[in-house]
Amino acid sequence: MKARGLIIALLVCSMVYLVGCTTMDSKDKVTSDPNLLEPQAVLKFSDIPLPNGFKQIQDSYSFESSGVRVGVLKYRGKANPDQVVNFYKEQMAMYNWNLLNVVEYGQRLMNFDRENETCVITVMPKGSEVTLVITLGPKSQFPSSRKDKGGIKNLIK
Repeated sequence: MKARGLIIALLVCSMVYLVGCTTMDSKDKVTSDPNLLEPQAVLKFSDIPLPNGFKQIQDSYSFESSGVRVGVLKYRGKANPDQVVNFYKEQMAMYNWNLLNVVEYGQRLMNFDRENETCVITVMPKGSEVTLVITLGPKSQFPSSRKDKGGIKNLIK
């Protein structure tokens, strides 16, 4: 009789434990570093990531034709500006963009390039929100006559 009561008590405890585990909210589980931003799944340009939670602002535009892409895309979202800079340093490299420089003074300005394109990302904090401006365009080419005559040195004279 005691054994039967003990078995029932163990079964009840097991059931309570299992029900508690299956109803645990997913936010209680630690899946990633809370200091890292995640990229969005749907992007205007497939090779320029956007942090999750940012929404496009109306005065954005983009154009793509015959392999030439041009755009000024504006987004707003809640994030730490330093996290946004780190997000782009990491994510843009995954799409073969080269980080040329970062200028940080209030706003953060990041310059990237690759083959025939440049991308400038401006991070503008305001309170708890961040406005992102992503500018994409083809690389400009100096005419060959200027390059042959001393390049940039002659342009400064």
